[in-house]
Amino acid sequence: MIDVLSCASVHRQLTDNGFDFFAGVPDSLLKNFCAYVSENTRADRHVIAANEGAAVALAAGSYLASGRVGVVYMQNSGLGNAVNPLVSLAAPSVYGVPMLLVIGWRGEPGTKDEPQHVHQGRVTPDMLEALRIGYTELPTNSDEAERCLWKAMNLALDAAAPYALLVRKGTFEPHFPVAAALDEAAPMTREAALTWALAAIDERAVVVATTGYTSRELWEHRRKRGEDDRADFLTVGSMGHASQVAMGVALRRPSRSVYCLDGDGAMIMHMGALAVIGSSGLKNLKHVVLNNGVHDSVGGQPTVCRDIDVPAIARACGYGFAATTDSLAGLAEVFPPFRASKGPCLLEIRIRPGARPDLGRPTIDPQSQKTRVMELLAC
Repeated sequence: MIDVLSCASVHRQLTDNGFDFFAGVPDSLLKNFCAYVSENTRADRHVIAANEGAAVALAAGSYLASGRVGVVYMQNSGLGNAVNPLVSLAAPSVYGVPMLLVIGWRGEPGTKDEPQHVHQGRVTPDMLEALRIGYTELPTNSDEAERCLWKAMNLALDAAAPYALLVRKGTFEPHFPVAAALDEAAPMTREAALTWALAAIDERAVVVATTGYTSRELWEHRRKRGEDDRADFLTVGSMGHASQVAMGVALRRPSRSVYCLDGDGAMIMHMGALAVIGSSGLKNLKHVVLNNGVHDSVGGQPTVCRDIDVPAIARACGYGFAATTDSLAGLAEVFPPFRASKGPCLLEIRIRPGARPDLGRPTIDPQSQKTRVMELLAC
């Protein structure tokens, strides 16, 4: 029998020892632990952050106000977002803020994973060593894990510094979260919205899709219909950066419409991109935000995007057109002016959480996909 850790026992050991503030960005390897934290931590002690760097800063602020140490959770791909505050805020040679980093180790050497995780998994220990952040792998045996946690907490406190735990796939026992209070009866799935929108975009348009289910559903859509997908760029990694990839393409190819298919969690992660896009005056950039209010592909943890006015933010940032819809009828009404308007345009499509359980993954490797898009855009 394979050992797995109890989410409850780990959470209890942390909080009983004063590590009672949690912040982070959800990760598929940590989804069971994250779900337990969400349900068993006071609302003022847990924040699902916009990005991993923000989570480090939140833990620092909580420590300043309370003297109690925070726990920051993330996927290892989020280390890049966290580097700045880790080395220029929390490091012992600067402010010396103790915190425990709980890092999902995607692409761990010796395991099979998606292409975007392989290199990240290989270099994760090297990154932590370069940052001079101590780390260890969290054991799955409960007695060993208890000793490991105790040691990690004390190392963080004694050094007044971040200390990291690397978490392998399958470390935590399953924990099924209470259903989020979202409109799961919303009329549109992401797949239905994508099918309608892709049929309505310009024939020569370039499509840049964000990471997660959006890229996977775009890939399957093209396969099922036998459509030409050489102008599709699937941003399988780099969450939150698809809109800037799209902007870069739009700047160099002003004669082509460029559609960014974004997600709500991805948009929030680097929201400053909206200001840069809105100020650009680009006439050919179309920004579609598929908003289901959750981090869908890593466990369904909520974002704040159901509670904010995305079109109003876009207009305030300088977008020439911004609108929202939550139905296919509304999509049919608003898409023509969205497509025809000049200047950066944004369309928020509010959709239902979830995806088909049999949804496939792209079979093309990232290098081949890049080459095909570049060859098409060179014509």
